[in-house]
Amino acid sequence: MTADGTPGPELLVARDGGVATLTLNRPDVLNALSVELAEALAAELTAVGKDPEVRAVVVTGAGRGFCPGADVGGEIPTAETGPPDYRTRLLEAYNPVIAELRAMPKPVIAAVNGVAAGIGMSVALACDLILAAQSAKFVSAFSGVALSPDGGLVAHCAARIGITRTAQLIYLGERVSAELALEWGLINAVHPDGEVLSAAQALAAQLAAGPTIAHAGAKEQFNAVVSDLAARLAREADLQQRNAETEDHIEGVTAFQEKRAPNFRGR
Repeated sequence: MTADGTPGPELLVARDGGVATLTLNRPDVLNALSVELAEALAAELTAVGKDPEVRAVVVTGAGRGFCPGADVGGEIPTAETGPPDYRTRLLEAYNPVIAELRAMPKPVIAAVNGVAAGIGMSVALACDLILAAQSAKFVSAFSGVALSPDGGLVAHCAARIGITRTAQLIYLGERVSAELALEWGLINAVHPDGEVLSAAQALAAQLAAGPTIAHAGAKEQFNAVVSDLAARLAREADLQQRNAETEDHIEGVTAFQEKRAPNFRGR
């Protein structure tokens, strides 16, 4: 615990009336989601979810990015078979963030101030409302390193914009601008750069002044649209571990590190 009461240097927490703002605070890596940051975020989501004084929540990123995905620079545990142990990382660190965002009986607003990619896009889509800065970008990013989507990305994306456009995003890894995301219905609003956080906090204050028990009931109904989220997240972890054992994944990571196009062979 730091002197100003935040859970740690990688996550900043601010409260204003009934609104809690959680800021991913690793601006030097555009807020890539490390295990430590994911664990701190999940713990704080649980805390504000149980706090009766908090009636709405904003999630955003410090600096130029929202979250470009998992922190691939950090050490990844090794499974007994040798490949990276993505299953453990998902089950113990990342999936709890998605689960808490959906289980919290109060609305959560994502203020996407830059790129939201990979698990970062999953976090944004797990929020109830999404506001984006004009320069924000959304990209699944998983296929580029021969991984399948995780963090409930397919389910939440398809619930918002349908199977057709979701398939386009996942298979092709397209970068979607804030304007196109708004046109497709992926997000709720676009704001000028530098104004998205204040807009999100104003919207959160409006929701916090509303009938929060009724909001919780509405969220429970929205959750029924994506059924069996826990089972979906667990299945994604299994699929991701299978991907970790492929030659394509090794090639994808190597190509990413060498800043070249990957040569996938389907094995």
